[in-house]
Amino acid sequence: MAVIITDSAAREINNIMGQQELNSEKTHLRVGVKGGGCSGFSYILDLTETKKEGDEQWDYDFEVEGEKSTFSVICDPKSYLYLNGTTVDFKDEVMGRGFVFENPNANNTCGCGSSFNA
Repeated sequence: MAVIITDSAAREINNIMGQQELNSEKTHLRVGVKGGGCSGFSYILDLTETKKEGDEQWDYDFEVEGEKSTFSVICDPKSYLYLNGTTVDFKDEVMGRGFVFENPNANNTCGCGSSFNA
């Protein structure tokens, strides 16, 4: 398995990379977890050019207005234990706008959806 990025999340990541004038061939989306948050662990999303030894990597192809694009997702081995099979989506709704994590490894999540425990 892997960390799964939905098309809507991929489009938003692509938009952010464009706004920040980041090179999509050199820039990776780092997903991870860190201790903290109201449920024990918080999710991390970061755009970076730094890939560390041991990082898992997945390449995602997607289309924006008929144009194909690719970016890579990286995850450190410790975070991968908690994130394997997680889907990252992007929601733009009346009640809020942001990335949403659907984590099959989480036992509990907080109300805001940005932290969990496993």
